[in-house]
Amino acid sequence: MMFMAVGAFAKAVANLLNTTTVYNLETLLRLVRHRPPGVPLLTVSNHMSTLDDPVMWGLKDFPVTDAESGRWVLAAEDICFKNPVLSYLFRLGKCIPITRGGGIYQEHMNEALDRLIDGAWLHTFPEGKVFQEDAPIRRLKWGTASLIARAPVTPIVLPIVHHGFEKVMPENYMFGRRPPFPLCNKDIRIVIGEPIIFDVPKLKQKAVEMSRDISFSHAGWPKTICGLDEAAQRCLYTTISEQIRGVMERLRCVSKSFLKTN
Repeated sequence: MMFMAVGAFAKAVANLLNTTTVYNLETLLRLVRHRPPGVPLLTVSNHMSTLDDPVMWGLKDFPVTDAESGRWVLAAEDICFKNPVLSYLFRLGKCIPITRGGGIYQEHMNEALDRLIDGAWLHTFPEGKVFQEDAPIRRLKWGTASLIARAPVTPIVLPIVHHGFEKVMPENYMFGRRPPFPLCNKDIRIVIGEPIIFDVPKLKQKAVEMSRDISFSHAGWPKTICGLDEAAQRCLYTTISEQIRGVMERLRCVSKSFLKTN
């Protein structure tokens, strides 16, 4: 019932109240419905507003009301889990609470990893917070990279970049606050890329070699299942994050070109 209600809201905002154009939707549909058994899907996107999820899934022909195949998503604990009622509702919506600033090995990151182990679909916003300026993709947090590296089966990583949600739900609409309801008659563009391939064993070996030449302040990270020390982990997560950021930035440039030609 929760997925049906939220899905109906998402479809109304995306398709009735606003105009949404999606590029390469067939790739997302194929991976949600027909990826190999046991292989998890990890979608990553920029974060333009507090409505990105769930409205970005309110697409025509997309099964947003299907709770079984629906995504799990990392959600800010201080916004979505402020009290027991909100916590209950967001949990029904397959949201996993994340404490911003709590580090990549906080308790609920293990829960997110469990979902990947289950072969489920997980969505993250690797920038870590809402950013509404028209600017290059910022440095990504390492949490998403750590999930990719720690998953027993490397997930299919699908990048998504969107524009327009910052107009539907602007952060500084009136008196420095968001509007009480989504705004209407805005153009939303969603560009879905192609899967990013990660050869994790090779990246781990490269990270070990790179880590021999760096110095840093230790944060007391535990050794992961693969046995990398903290220095190697930092190199590994930086490499994966930069690869994702590079692909997302190229998609951002593509989406801007679509905006200019339409």
